[in-house]
This record gives sequence, structure tokens and C-alpha cells, in this order.
Amino acid sequence: MKKEYNIAIFSIEVILIILACFVVFPIVLIFINSFKTNGEILTNMVSLPENISIINYVEAVSRMDFPRKFLNTVAISVFSVAGIILFASMAAYKIIRVKSKVSSVIYYGILFTMAIPFQVLMVPVVIVAREMHIVNTMQGMIFMYWGFLLPMALFLYCGFIKGVPRDLEEAAMIDGCGQFRAFFYVVFPILKPITATVAIINILGVFNDFMLPLVMISSEKLKTIQLSMSVFYGTYVNRWDLIMAALVLSILPALVFFLLFQKQIIKGMADGAVKG
Repeated sequence: MKKEYNIAIFSIEVILIILACFVVFPIVLIFINSFKTNGEILTNMVSLPENISIINYVEAVSRMDFPRKFLNTVAISVFSVAGIILFASMAAYKIIRVKSKVSSVIYYGILFTMAIPFQVLMVPVVIVAREMHIVNTMQGMIFMYWGFLLPMALFLYCGFIKGVPRDLEEAAMIDGCGQFRAFFYVVFPILKPITATVAIINILGVFNDFMLPLVMISSEKLKTIQLSMSVFYGTYVNRWDLIMAALVLSILPALVFFLLFQKQIIKGMADGAVKG
């Protein structure tokens, strides 16, 4: 039955449009200012550019070494999220299927770490990473993301797996599948909605992260996009024209990712929330 359009629905739509404008306005302002000179930005930030030129983007790409930084960020994001999905799904499956005190202790112990702010762990993380000789390495960044992001992914997978019937995997085991094959061929495909949710949340989070790369990476060759923008901030003066262009370049990949996979993103997050 089609719902009647009334004043309540109209009011909600108006409120949502206003909120959307508040969200979109800063992005539009950054985009407009990315075509201005530094003087124009300092004079009037909300005005349109006098002359549209891509010189800011050319200089920003060159000074950031954008292609290398982009590949670094993508590589760290992909391998971090792949490991999180693999380990979190397997651990959640074992915890839910094996009912014991040990599995409960492991589950709640891992979830407890979600309550610890990253700022508390910054110094210990650097000390441990230095002792393991993984500071200034891409592998070290990936290992750290596995550790920090695994608890939330585990929590989401555990909630979803509780709704997956045992009959399917037991039937596969009767037919000769081992536990690993039963998980990967029978259970894991059923976890597609929550896997999409975990992948989306984490890949955007890792791609846009600044704090962990800041404490783990000092080598210019390994810096991510977010770290590379610091080159435009000076002690006495900031190059706002280049900063705006760099911000657009850093936003663009995530925006393209969302536009390409928006249906999968919305479906994955909705299915994962309902099932979990």
C-alpha cells in the first residue's frame, strides 16, 4: 500500500535536505577554493575563483608525489582489509560454534580492547613496533591495522554467524568436507552481506586514517596520501591553495569508490544490520 504524502513526510524531507546541505557545503567550498590563488582564498574564501586553473592540482600532485602515495594507501588498505576479513570470520566462526569458557574469555577479551582509545596505545605501539623492527615498513602498518580493527569485525561476524544454521556445514562434513573446506565453501559465502559491511567500513577507515601512519611511518617513500599533505603546512605560512587541491585529491578516490559501489554498500550495510 502506497503511503499518503502528508505534512509530516514533507517536514522530514525538508530537514534532511537542510542537513545534507550542511554536509555538502564544506566539500563544495574546498572544491571551489582549490582553483583559487592563495591570495584569493585569504581575501574571500566563499567567493568564486577569478580565473579557473588547474595549476594548483599540477603542483599538488608533483609535491605530494601523488601516484606513489596513492599506491601506498591502496596497498595498505587492501591487504589490511583482506586480513581482517579472513581472520575475523574464521575466529568468529570458531568462537560461535565451540561453546566453551575458553571461547567466551577470548571473545570478551577481544571485545574489551574496543573500549581502549588509540591515543592511550600510541606510545606502546611505537615501542613494540620498534622492537619488532616493523617501523617504517608496509608490513608493520598492515599488522597494526589487523590488531586495531579486528575486534569490531569479530563482533559483527559473531552476531551474523549466530543466525547461520549448523545443518549446512554438518551436511558438508558428512559428505567428506573437512572443517576448513566446510567453512570456506559453505559458511563463508553465506557471510557475504556482513563481509561487505566489514570491507566497506574498514577500507574507507584505513584509506582516510592519519594517526597510525603518523606514528608508524617517517620514510617519505612509504607515506600515505593523508600524511603527504603535511608538506603544504609551514611553520609561518600555509599554502591554502595547494592544501585545498590536495584535499580534493584525497577525497576523490573515496568518492569514486562510493559512487561505483553505492548499491553494494547500501545493500551490504542494510543486510548486515538486519541479519546481525
